[in-house]
Amino acid sequence: MDYDRDIRPVLASHCYACHGPDPEKRKGKLRLDRPVGSPTLVEIIRRVTSRDDDDRMPPPGKGRPLSPDQVAYLRRWIDEGTPRERHWSLIPPRRPPPPSVVNSAWPRNGVDPFILSRLERQGIRPSPEADRATLLRRLSLDLLGLPPSPGEVADFTLDGRPDAYERRVDRFLASPHFGERIGRTWLDLARYADSDGYETDQARPYAWRYRQWVIDSFNRDLPFDQFTIEQVAGDLLPGATVEQKIATGFHRNTLSNREGGADLEEYRVEQVVDRVSTLGTTWLGLTVGCARCHDHKFDPISQEEFFRLFAFLNSAEEVNIEAPLAGELGSHLEARPAFEKTRQDLLGAAEPELSRLQARWEEGMRDAFRNPGRDARWDRSVELLGLIWRGGQLEGLSILLRDAGRRTPRETDRLRDYFLKQGSFVYPREFKEHRLSELSSKLEKLAASLPKLSEAPVLAERPEPRPTTLHLRGDFRRAGAEVGPGTPAVLPPLEVKGRPSRLDLARWLVSPRHPLTARVAVNRVWQELFGRGLVATSDDFGVRGDSPSHPELLDWLAAEFQSQGWGVKRLYRLIVTSATYRQSSRARPETAARDPDNRLLGRQNRLRLHAENVRDAALAVSGLLHPAVGGPSVRPPQAASVVAEGHENTWVESRGPDRYRRGTYTWIQRTTPFAQSVTFDGADPSRCTSRRERTNGALQALTLLNDPVFFEASRALAERTLREERDGPLERIRHAFRSALARDPTEREMEVLLRYWERRGDWVELASVLLNLDEFITRE
Repeated sequence: MDYDRDIRPVLASHCYACHGPDPEKRKGKLRLDRPVGSPTLVEIIRRVTSRDDDDRMPPPGKGRPLSPDQVAYLRRWIDEGTPRERHWSLIPPRRPPPPSVVNSAWPRNGVDPFILSRLERQGIRPSPEADRATLLRRLSLDLLGLPPSPGEVADFTLDGRPDAYERRVDRFLASPHFGERIGRTWLDLARYADSDGYETDQARPYAWRYRQWVIDSFNRDLPFDQFTIEQVAGDLLPGATVEQKIATGFHRNTLSNREGGADLEEYRVEQVVDRVSTLGTTWLGLTVGCARCHDHKFDPISQEEFFRLFAFLNSAEEVNIEAPLAGELGSHLEARPAFEKTRQDLLGAAEPELSRLQARWEEGMRDAFRNPGRDARWDRSVELLGLIWRGGQLEGLSILLRDAGRRTPRETDRLRDYFLKQGSFVYPREFKEHRLSELSSKLEKLAASLPKLSEAPVLAERPEPRPTTLHLRGDFRRAGAEVGPGTPAVLPPLEVKGRPSRLDLARWLVSPRHPLTARVAVNRVWQELFGRGLVATSDDFGVRGDSPSHPELLDWLAAEFQSQGWGVKRLYRLIVTSATYRQSSRARPETAARDPDNRLLGRQNRLRLHAENVRDAALAVSGLLHPAVGGPSVRPPQAASVVAEGHENTWVESRGPDRYRRGTYTWIQRTTPFAQSVTFDGADPSRCTSRRERTNGALQALTLLNDPVFFEASRALAERTLREERDGPLERIRHAFRSALARDPTEREMEVLLRYWERRGDWVELASVLLNLDEFITRE
């Protein structure tokens, strides 16, 4: 009898509504989400089996009666002494020995015995290894997100060295395109986008700096534990570098509301809630956010524990830092002294009236922030400070509310510039008298002459922690008891002296005793390489999630990942060099009845490419792809009807090579996302996405046939074929086929394509046929 599997779901679905964690809905002071005494248990059985409507539970109209099987489960559980075992995912993984197998010649590394042992118990033989062309295309698409060229396929096919496959793996892992492919998956978790969200959905011009950090981190194989620490709390590391601070951009991907009249504190709280929930999904694989309003109904996470996690992030402020790109700093520093002197001369001419007026303005702004509604002009000034400053985040308000003596010189200058730009709202007579608007114009013109330094959105800790209280029923306006930072009691304790920091939280996530982080990470890598994780619910390792199909393998991989230094490339290499990964994906009728969903992995899975990689593949085989790595987001052609749905946002198409950059670099506008990405099930940038769906729909076929980029790719593939192959229609068809599908066509395929070309006489149309094939957008 397993409590989490057999008992808790019965209680949750039939009893928790009236006898669960929510104190406002609880009846009779009875809580069934916690242990109860034997007399109560006997009474429960009596009530759930009663035929008297006045006595039976759940009462008529309040829920379905328990089924006979469910009653039997409860009786057995009570007879066994009501054991409540810890859920499997909360027990630290131990490195199990590989199981013995009959077919000892099949395994290639430590992964395979765990798979083969289960197959043999079910009487299923593993599939033969895929042919070399299929293997190389699979490997290239999985590790790079790009198909191999015909030349690469030919070289690999003819390479007779025993380690030819491993050499290709190492070459792909060393490619800068590896970071683009794997980084895009991580950006799904980080809910990355280039705009705020909500109605006005304004741009975030420097959001891409975090994306670049992710790609670079995977390419340089930053160990996953350090990768975690820098994103959660890189700004708190001793001597934190600019790059480590940029890593905290993970938290800056929350939505931001810049609409007039928005309650700034409400949306700040929503951002912190989102950060806590995202951290829970990304590293713990738990639905932590379900405990915001009440104790979690299924997993052992209380509302108090949710707000203890909330306290870690509640004292972090959004700031933008100077993060110069190559070539920017020299010219900026050279021009800085003259700029500073001219600025001081301009400001000095307006003193002391300027300082006195600004001090009054700051006091009025603070008062208006704390007591809104007294004066519309002041309220509007506060709105503008909070919503326009620094690209829409809350940095301006943080500086305003900070004591003047604790502001940096840069913050002091920025606040003064803002006052000169917006102070005329509340001091029109004084601004006119002292000609401060003219001064503002001169300073703005001066600033435009100074060579700019690029910036990056990051988190920074407040000088003093912000108090955190429970939010009754999840309402930030209804404060409950005050709580300090802490972690769920069901997980290993966070052992630090004094008040724990966000950095302590980050290090706790990757501590050796932590049962979840390594399991969650290796499961997602497995999911990318097989289409489904060992735990299918990769975002939920809790009670309501799926149990692992191969629990010993999951623990072995987690232990291996940790003991080998959290190396991501090493983990990918281990899995893709296994015999399990190298199997053919061809379905076999004899296994369909025994394992219809292929959970036991008696073959590989055919997988439709991710949305970005569908377009990338078309650009690559046609020769249009611009392979540059990194840099700001670009805007490929987008239908005007899609753009028009946004709020005054524009979509200026990129020109030249930028038009053909990889999908990873496409600008993500939250309210009007890139249409082709939506059609092929791209991630929703407004939420943490742990796994993408793969759907089939008519709109996908129409996109491949009619979308401008696929038409351009068809034309370019035709031109490339005519340019590179001059031996007549048959060889040109064969060449185009190899380019698109990385294999030679069969005789029947050649016959059909030749007949089509003879009837149509158009190489562009024939190329379009190839790019519309299911095989083209599928990884075998």
